[in-house]
Amino acid sequence: MISQSSFAQRPWFLLGMRGIFSVPALVLTSAVVGFCGFAYEAGISYGQAVFMMGIIWALPAQFVLIGAILAGASLPAAALAVTLSSMRLMPMVAALVPEIRAKTTPTWVLLVLSHFVAVTSWVFTMERLDRVPRQGRVAFFAGFGLTLTTVNIVVVSVAYGVISHLPAMIGGALFFLTPIYFLTSIWASARGLEVYLALVIGLVLGPAFHFADEELGLLYAGLIGGTLAFFLERIIAKRRKTESDATAGPVG
Repeated sequence: MISQSSFAQRPWFLLGMRGIFSVPALVLTSAVVGFCGFAYEAGISYGQAVFMMGIIWALPAQFVLIGAILAGASLPAAALAVTLSSMRLMPMVAALVPEIRAKTTPTWVLLVLSHFVAVTSWVFTMERLDRVPRQGRVAFFAGFGLTLTTVNIVVVSVAYGVISHLPAMIGGALFFLTPIYFLTSIWASARGLEVYLALVIGLVLGPAFHFADEELGLLYAGLIGGTLAFFLERIIAKRRKTESDATAGPVG
């Protein structure tokens, strides 16, 4: 028997599904085609590529796994690499859950939906939550996340064999649409100075640390860049508060 609450959630679920036609979803889908080319060239089988898209989901983790396979890493080492690359999603989950959950939302629903949290789904949802009532936010995110994942699984299923006939430059260009979109969308949706600082510092430190250490350069850039951004934001905020107090002068 379908409850009245289920009918109330349906419009928000369908609205989330419509997000598959948005620019973020289309950019990610284009990048997935690039992933197909990389998986094909790396010798990843059709079934493995489709399985990875559904189970691992986030594209960077999939590339990390394929890179570990090509490097001949052991299973525990590959699993650790994928886990570390996905830890960046934990703050996104922590920020999203309080925004979408309602008093009646079961914990198991949030745990299931956390699988679909990635940069694209997170940015898309956070930018639109102010237009969705609290009771419809879980359904909205579920509609978008489930549809986005399903569509990209289908894209992998179709494009895996076709990508081998495309010029390598086209596949690479499609893949690089994703980091460009990630940078611009995170910058546009940032809500604090520390986010802007982290992006700018990361763009500067990333290439430098990559040339210094190809294996751990990204980790060093993220750790040092994020720490610098945190402390710089604290210093700037403290200075602004001091200047504001000095301008206001004594009261009374």
